[in-house]
Amino acid sequence: MHPAIEPYDYGHMDTGDGHLVYWEVCGNPEGKPALVVHGGPGSGCGPGRRRAFDPARYRIILFDQRNCGRSLPHASDPAADLSTNTTHHLIADMERLRERLGVERWLLHGGSWGSTLILAYAEAHPERVSEIVIAGVTMTRGSEIDWLYRGVGRFLPEQWQRFRSGVPEDRRDGDLLAAYARLMSDPDPGVRARAAHEWVTWEDAVIAHEVNGKPDAYSDRPSDALQAFVRICTHYFSNAAWLEEGVLLREAHKLAGIPGVLVHGRLDLGGPLETAWQLAQAWPDARLVVVDDAGHTGSEAMRREIGAALDGFASAAGG
Repeated sequence: MHPAIEPYDYGHMDTGDGHLVYWEVCGNPEGKPALVVHGGPGSGCGPGRRRAFDPARYRIILFDQRNCGRSLPHASDPAADLSTNTTHHLIADMERLRERLGVERWLLHGGSWGSTLILAYAEAHPERVSEIVIAGVTMTRGSEIDWLYRGVGRFLPEQWQRFRSGVPEDRRDGDLLAAYARLMSDPDPGVRARAAHEWVTWEDAVIAHEVNGKPDAYSDRPSDALQAFVRICTHYFSNAAWLEEGVLLREAHKLAGIPGVLVHGRLDLGGPLETAWQLAQAWPDARLVVVDDAGHTGSEAMRREIGAALDGFASAAGG
C-alpha cells in the first residue's frame, strides 16, 4: 500500500437521467490513467482504494456507482428511484466519465462485483482498456448468485436458516433475493431496517468463516451506507444484474489483446475459485494468480500480488 493521498480534482457528473455520479482524480496528472471499480454493488469507493497505486506513476480515477457513496440521489432514501440503475447504465457512466476526463485508454482495477462490471465494460469497449487487474473474480452468473445466497448454507445451516427467515413465511421457499428487494422498498423504515440487518448478518457470517475474515465486515458501516448497500445488492442480484446468463464468459474472446491479472483466494467461500479459473481459460492474455492463504477479503500475500501487478503495468502504454 502506498501512502495516503488526497484528490486534486473531483466533482459530480450529471448523467442526464436524474443521477449525479461522484468522481475524483488523484496521483500524477500526467501518469498512466487507471479507474477503480468498486464492489458491492453499492459499497461506494473508499479513500483506501487510492493507495493501491504508485501516485507518482498513475493518474488514479475513482467513482461511486449510482445511488451509493457520494453519488446522488442516495439509495438509503426510499424515494430514490433505482429503475435507471442497471449494469448497462453503469457501463455508460464509465464511458461518459472517460470522455469527460479526456482519457483515451485506462487500466481497470477492482474486485468482487467490481470485476463483473469491469468485464462487462471491457467486453463492450475493449479498445478503451489498456490492462485489467481483478481481485476476487465474479461474473454474477445465476449459479454464482445462488451459491452465495443459498449454496453456502450447506456450511452454515443455522445462519442460512436465519437469513431465510428474514422474509415473510410465504416467500421462504421462493426467490429470497426478490423477497428481500421487496422488503427494502417497503415504506415502513422499520421493515427496511430489519431486512437490511438480516441481509448483512448473512454476508457477515460467510466472511467471518473465511480465513482472515472478520465478524462485521459488512455491517460495520454507517446506517445510510448499509441501507444503500443492501437495497442496491437486492436490486441487482434479484435481476441477475441485467446480464444474459454466462454472457461474460461466453464473450471473453473480446478481451483478446488486453493483458490481465486475476488474483483469487483459494479459500474464497462466497466466490469459489472455479469462476476465476474458467475466465482464465477463456482469456489467453490473463494470468491467474491463486493465493493459498486468502478468502474473499484477501490477505497480505494477496495485496502484494495486486500491488505487483499494478506496479508491473505502471510503465506500459496507456492514456
